[in-house]
Amino acid sequence: MDLRRDVFQAIADPTRRAIITLLAAHAMTPGAIAEHFDSSRQTISRHIQILTECELLKQEQNGREIYYHLNPQKMKTIADFIEPFRNMWDDRFNKLESIMQKYKTKK
Repeated sequence: MDLRRDVFQAIADPTRRAIITLLAAHAMTPGAIAEHFDSSRQTISRHIQILTECELLKQEQNGREIYYHLNPQKMKTIADFIEPFRNMWDDRFNKLESIMQKYKTKK
């Protein structure tokens, strides 16, 4: 049985979320990414591998260096999943605000 990780398993780990945040600004080499963490380079490489397997990161060869950058299409998968929940909470907060405004005017 072939178990493949998905984007939600990948972002479940706080270190991987931190790597994604780092790469949101610009592409980086594995060594540059590892410098931001107290973990070993091997541990960070494993996190990068998982993010790459899930296609959240893409790698680009530039001479002898490999640069990793975000795959915006896979990030959109996450955003599309979260959007209905965001809408639900926005509606709830708007209703609460309306109730609070009515309460405030009664005083």
